[in-house]
Amino acid sequence: MIIPIHKIYQGLKPYWRILNIVVVFCFVYPFLQAQNNENLNLLRQDTLLVPSKDTSALLLPSDTLQSVVDTTAQNASGLGIEAEVKYSASDSIVMKGTNQVFLYGDAEVNYQDIKLTAAVIELDLDSSLTFAYGLEDSTGVAKGLPVFTDSQGSYEMKTIRYNFKSEKALIEHVVTEQGEGYVVSSLAKKSPDDSFSIKDGHYSTCDNHEHPHFYLNMTKAKVIPGEKIITGPAYLVIEDVPIYPIGIPFGFVPSTSSYSSGIIMPSYGEEQNRGIFLRDGGYYWAASDYFDLALTGDLYANSSWGSRVASKYKKRYAYSGSLNANYIVNIFSEKDLPDYRKTKDFSLTWSHRQDTKANPFQTFSASVNYSSSSYDQNNVSSIINPTLLATNTKRSSISYSRRFPNLPINFSANLLASQNTRDTTVSLTLPDLTVTMNRIFPFKRKNKIGSKEAWYEKMSLSYTGNIKNYITAKEYDLGDKKFPSQWQNGMRHSVPVSLNLKMLKYFTLTPSFNYTERWYTSSISKKWDEDLNRVVVADTSAGFKRVYDYSYSVSTSTKFYTMFTPWEKLFGDKVQKIRHVMTPSASLSYRPDFGAERYGYYDWIEYYDPNQDSIIRHEYSIYEGALYGSPGRGESGSLGLSIGNTLEMKVKSDRDTLGYKKIKILEGLNFSTSHNFMADSLKWSRINMSGRTKILGTNINFGASFDPYALDTTSRGTPIRINTSHYKATGKLARLESANLNFGVSIGSEKIKKWLEKRRGESSNEDIDADEPPEEEDYVNPLDRIDRVEDEFADTRGTDDGRAEVTDDGYTKFEFPWNLSLNYSFRLVNGEFEKEKMAFKKKVTSDINLNGDFSLTPKWKFSFSSGYNFDMKKISHTNLRISRDLHCWGMSFNLVPVGRYKSYFFSLRVNSSILQDLKYDKRSSARDNASFF
Repeated sequence: MIIPIHKIYQGLKPYWRILNIVVVFCFVYPFLQAQNNENLNLLRQDTLLVPSKDTSALLLPSDTLQSVVDTTAQNASGLGIEAEVKYSASDSIVMKGTNQVFLYGDAEVNYQDIKLTAAVIELDLDSSLTFAYGLEDSTGVAKGLPVFTDSQGSYEMKTIRYNFKSEKALIEHVVTEQGEGYVVSSLAKKSPDDSFSIKDGHYSTCDNHEHPHFYLNMTKAKVIPGEKIITGPAYLVIEDVPIYPIGIPFGFVPSTSSYSSGIIMPSYGEEQNRGIFLRDGGYYWAASDYFDLALTGDLYANSSWGSRVASKYKKRYAYSGSLNANYIVNIFSEKDLPDYRKTKDFSLTWSHRQDTKANPFQTFSASVNYSSSSYDQNNVSSIINPTLLATNTKRSSISYSRRFPNLPINFSANLLASQNTRDTTVSLTLPDLTVTMNRIFPFKRKNKIGSKEAWYEKMSLSYTGNIKNYITAKEYDLGDKKFPSQWQNGMRHSVPVSLNLKMLKYFTLTPSFNYTERWYTSSISKKWDEDLNRVVVADTSAGFKRVYDYSYSVSTSTKFYTMFTPWEKLFGDKVQKIRHVMTPSASLSYRPDFGAERYGYYDWIEYYDPNQDSIIRHEYSIYEGALYGSPGRGESGSLGLSIGNTLEMKVKSDRDTLGYKKIKILEGLNFSTSHNFMADSLKWSRINMSGRTKILGTNINFGASFDPYALDTTSRGTPIRINTSHYKATGKLARLESANLNFGVSIGSEKIKKWLEKRRGESSNEDIDADEPPEEEDYVNPLDRIDRVEDEFADTRGTDDGRAEVTDDGYTKFEFPWNLSLNYSFRLVNGEFEKEKMAFKKKVTSDINLNGDFSLTPKWKFSFSSGYNFDMKKISHTNLRISRDLHCWGMSFNLVPVGRYKSYFFSLRVNSSILQDLKYDKRSSARDNASFF
C-alpha cells in the first residue's frame, strides 16, 4: 500500500516545528559554539575594571575657580600615546598632579579620530585611561551621557572606561545602530578592532531603547559594526515579558550598509490543497552598485513548485528599471483521481525608465506585464488585491524614439502586446515602426519684406510612414503560427496636404487633400465551398502588392455667442448673465470608387445558393482582412455636420462685492452626422450625441446614438435597416440605438475641511466691515468643536507616541480622516428583436462601485471596496482591510466575505525588512472556494 506524502504529514504535523529547530541546531550550532565561548571569555578576561559607582573622589574642590570655556592640548610624548590629547570643558578643568585631568560641563576629549563627550570626564595620561559619565538633574534624569565617536560611528552609553593605548573600552549600557536595528547592552567590551563583546544585550528594530516593544534578548553576542551580529542562545521578549518557548540557539544578523550577497531563508507553513511548504527561499546576489539578482523558489508537499527571478538596476542620470519572472507548477488532488489536474503558470514584468537628462534626442522605455491567463486566479496576492483580480486586459510595450534636431524627422519603434485573460486571446505587434515628418510649408518665403503673406504660402504638408507585423491568436495557438503566412504585415504611407484660409471674416476655410498608399506581401482569392455551404478563402498568393487611394475635402467652422439676462424672480439678483456658445462646423469630402475594375482591388465569384435557389454574385476585396484595410468601394461624396454647445453662467462673487465669477452649466453637448450624396440608399449616417457637465463637483458624462432609418426583416427574419425614415414609419424623429451614462463622486474629510474654510472666509469677507474691527462674541461655531472628547481619551488616539494632540483650551483634538468614492455606470443597448413591433428590446446593464477608507485613530485604518452589478444581480468582488500601526510592528486583516474568492488573511509582523521572518500569518485558502477546483 502506498501512503500519500500529505497523509504522512498529518501524522507528523504536531512535531513539525520542533523537528525543524532540532535539525538546524544539531547541524549548525557546533560551528558557532567556539565563537560564542570566545566572546564570553573576552568579557571575563578584561583587564579593565568595571566603572565604579562611587564618584566622590571626583568632586570639584570648593575653592576651584570656574571658567567659561577652557581648551588644552596635552603633549603625550613618552606616555605610550602616539598623538597629543586635546580636551576642553565649559564649566571647569581641574589638574591633579601633572597628568591627571578632571573635566566638568560639556567635557570633550579628542585623540586622533576618536572623540568623547560627556558631562564629566576623568583623564589619566599616566595609565592612558579615561572615564566618562553623566550627571543626574534634580528630577533624577541623567544629563550629558557619554557619546563615543570613531571611524565606525557614534555610540551613546551611561559610562565608559577607555584605554587610549590598548584601544579597549568597558561600557555600561551602550546603544549602537546596526543597519535597520539597534543593539543595547548593559555591559559591553570594545576591542581594538572596534568589535563589541556583550552580555545580556538585546537586539530590536524599535527605537524606544529603554522599553522597546519587542527585542531578542541575547545572552552573549559579538557585534562587528557595519558587518554582522553573531549571538548565542536568545529568546523573544514582547512588552518586557520574556517568551521563553520562542527562542533560537544561535543567530546571525547582517548589518552592513552596503549590498552583500547571501542565502535567503525560506518561510514555512501549510496549505490545505498543496500541503506544507517552504516558500521564498533562495539566493541574493549583490552583483554591483548597478544591479542585483534574487533567485527564489517554493516547494510544496504535493509536488507543486515555483521559481522566481527578480532584479533591479539603476545607473544615475542614465536609466533604471526592474525585472520579475515567475513560473509556478500547481498540482491539485492526487493522481488516478477524477479531479486531478496540473497547471503551469508564468508571468513576466519588466519596467525600464530613461532619465530625462540622459539624452534629449532619443528615449527608450519598457512596460511589460504579461502572464498566462490563469496566473492571477492561482496567485494569492491578486486575490487579496481586487484591482489585479478585476483586470482582464493586460498591455505591454517596449518603445524607442529618436528625434533628429536638424531635420523635421522623428522615428519610433514599438513592440506591443495585448492580452485578454478571460478568453485567452493574445494580440502581438512585432514590430511597429513609424517615421514622421513634421508639417512644413514648402512655399513659404524665408525672407518677407513688406509684402503680405500670399495664400499659397499657407499650404502645408506632412508625412507618416508605418510598418507593422501583427497577429491575433489564442494563447495556446500562438507558438504554432507561422511567419509570414499567418501573420498580418504591411506598410502604409500617408501624405496630407492642407490650406488654412479666412473667409468672410468670421469663417475659417480649410481645403485638404489626403493620399494613402499601402504595401502588402499577399492577396487572397475566394471560392464557394459546397460542403460548408459558404464562401471561403481559396488561396493566398504571395508577392509585393501596391494599393493606393486618395480623397478631397473642405471644411469650415465658426462660433456664435448668445447672451441673455435670466428672469430675476426665478434666478435671483446674483445671476447676471447666461452665455451660450455654439460651434457649428461642416465639411465636404469626395472619394472616387476604388472598387472599379481599373484599380484591380476587388474581384468577384458567382455561385449557386440552394437556400435562396438563385445564382449569387459575390464581390470581395482581394486585401480583405489586411492589416491596413483596403480602399473604399463605391464613389462617395458626403457632407459632414457637427455642432458643439457650451453654457456658462456669470454670477456675483461672494468674496468680492464688485467682482464676478463664471460657473459652467454645460461643459459640452455635441451632435454629429453625415450625408452621402452618392449612395444609392441609406444616405444619412447615425446621429451621435455626447455631453459632459459637472454638478456639485461631480463629473457626469453621457452619450447616445440615434438611427434615422426604420427597420425591416429579411426572408430569414434578420433585422435590417431600410431606406425609409423612422419618422415616416413611426412619427418619431429617430430611433434610439444605444445610450450611456457614468459619473463618479469622490469626497473626503480634507475636501470638506477646505470647503468649510472657504465658506468661512467668504462669510467673514461679507460680514466684516473693513473700517471697523469685528466685535467679540461669546458664540463659537459648533463646527470648530465637533466631536471633542475628554483628556482621558488621549491615550487611545493620535500622535506617533500614542497620545492625542491637545488644544490650548484643554480639549483633545479629534480628527477623523476619511475618503469615499462612488462610481456608477449605465449602458443601454439593443437586445432581442421583436418582429411584431419592428424594434429591438432594450437591454440595460449597470453597475455601481464603492471604495473608501477611514481612520478612527492615526494608528488604525479601515479600507473597503465593493460593488453591485444590477444586470447579473450579484455583488462584485468585495474586499475589507483593517490595518494597525504598532510602532515597530504592523498588523493587518484582509477579508473577502463573499464570492468565488471568499477568504481571509491575518498578518502580524515586524515592519523592518531585516526581520521579515519574525511574523505570524493566518489565512484561509481562497482556492477552496474557486469553482475551477
